[in-house]
Amino acid sequence: MRAYVLKHYGGPEGSLLSDVPAPAPRPRDILVEVRAAGLNPVDFKFRQGKLRAILRPRLPFVLGNELAGEVIAVGSDVTRFRVGDRVFARVAKDRAGAFAEQACVDQDDAAHMPRNLDFTAAAAVPLAGLTALQALREELQVKPGQKVFISGGAGGVGTFAIQIAKWLGAHVTTTASKRGEALVRSLGCDEVIDYTLQDISSVEGRFDAGFDLIGGKTLEQMFEIMKPGTRIVSVAALPEPQTAIRDLGGRRALSALFWLISYRIRSRARRAGIGYRYLFMHPSGSELALLAELIEQEKLKVIVDRTYPFAKIAEALDYVESGRAKGKVVVTNP
Repeated sequence: MRAYVLKHYGGPEGSLLSDVPAPAPRPRDILVEVRAAGLNPVDFKFRQGKLRAILRPRLPFVLGNELAGEVIAVGSDVTRFRVGDRVFARVAKDRAGAFAEQACVDQDDAAHMPRNLDFTAAAAVPLAGLTALQALREELQVKPGQKVFISGGAGGVGTFAIQIAKWLGAHVTTTASKRGEALVRSLGCDEVIDYTLQDISSVEGRFDAGFDLIGGKTLEQMFEIMKPGTRIVSVAALPEPQTAIRDLGGRRALSALFWLISYRIRSRARRAGIGYRYLFMHPSGSELALLAELIEQEKLKVIVDRTYPFAKIAEALDYVESGRAKGKVVVTNP
C-alpha cells in the first residue's frame, strides 16, 4: 500500500510517499480502508522531531493521527464493529499510521461516523474535536453561564472549542483576525477580539476559564484577564509535570523535565493566582460517539478549509504549517 513515511527527522525532505506492507490487525483492532485523513500541527511537529522526548518510534514510521474510512477486516476480539462499517478515529499516539491507504485502529479508539457527514468532513473531527471536548468538559469543567476565553478560535481546534463551549452553556470570547471574524461568529461566538488591533490584556471583565491555542505572548496576556482561582488549559505552550503523569503514562523522568521547562509559565500563573495545565488529548471512541451525536443533532458543525488528494500530502502539510488554515485541512484517497 501507499503511505506517507517518516524516514528521518527534520524538514519535508525527511518524509515521502512510499510503498509499505499493509498492516495486520491485532485481536482488538479494526483494519480500515482510509478514505480521508485529517492534518494537524502535531503532524509537522512530529516530522521535525520536536516530540522526540515524548514519542520516539522506530523509523521508518507511517505518519498521521486521525482518519475516516470503511472497516475491511476485524480482529478476533472485536465486538463493536464489523466489516462495512463507516468509522472515524484518532489513532493511538504510539501507532499513528493514518496517512496510508489502510490503517489499524484499536476498537476503543474508533466510533461510527456521523450519518450526515462524508468521509472528508468526518476525518476532520477526531483530534481537534476530542481536544476541545476534553479541555472544556473534563479539564476546565465549563458550566452554564460561565465566561470562557478561547484564543485562536478560527483554527482547527478553535472552531470545535467555540461550539462545544456554547453547548456547555458558556458565554464565549475568542481572538480572530478580520478574515476569521465572520467564521467564529457563525459558530456562536459572543465576542471577538481582533488580535491585530487590540491587546488581549485590555479586555474588560474577567473570565472563568481559559483555553489557550496560541501560546507565547497570547498566553501571557491571558493570565491578566482571568479571575483569581480559575484555570487555563493550553495545547500550544509548554507541558508541565501533570502532563507527563496524567497524559503520558506517569513518566517520572519526563515529569522532571517538564517541571524545568515550564517553570517560568507556572511561576507566572502562580503570581496571577491562576492554575495552568498543558493537555495532551487521548483517543476515546466513546467521546467520539458523543461528538458524532452532536453533529447529527446539528449542534456541531465541521469546518474544512481545504482538501488535497493524498498524492499532495506534502503540500497539504506545508499549508497547515503556514498557520493560515481556518478550520481543518484534509487529504483524501480516491
